Amino acid sequence: MLRIIGALVIVVTIVVIAINVINFYDDQLQVGRMWETPAVKPHEQPIPVMSGMSVPVNDSELLYRTSDPDTLAAPFDLADTQAIDQGKRAYVYYCIQCHGANHDGYGTVGQSFAPSPGDLRSMRVQQTLPVGRIFHEISYGIPGGRQPPLAGTIAVQERWQIIAFIRSLGIRP
Repeated sequence: MLRIIGALVIVVTIVVIAINVINFYDDQLQVGRMWETPAVKPHEQPIPVMSGMSVPVNDSELLYRTSDPDTLAAPFDLADTQAIDQGKRAYVYYCIQCHGANHDGYGTVGQSFAPSPGDLRSMRVQQTLPVGRIFHEISYGIPGGRQPPLAGTIAVQERWQIIAFIRSLGIRP
């Protein structure tokens, strides 16, 4: 009987020590086990209030959305080789699924659309449309068309780089 009581005392002592070590670990050490995440909760910081007449003035999506697409110009030279290379990478990431590797609108997703996505090497895209109009179609979609609005997905700079890449393709022979 003494052996059982002695074993029980040892087990209880080990459990109490283990609990104290875990509590010390959680309460005193920075690493802890994250019972609570270090996120900022809505009630902890007051949300800053913008004045009633606040309007963004630089790189604002609102400025691009409300600008005239026929006079909108790229913020850099579209013939810049670095912009074209970055535009090609962005095209492969965002556009190739619909417009395809041959830029003809027959990508793996685009070939199932009716009407099919436009040929990016057509006379319309390469010479007729102003770059601002292409920017608007990529950014805000084409009414009645299949081009989705990508302003919330692709950054402004990347959209212009995609246009630089598209314009570098030239007209399809």
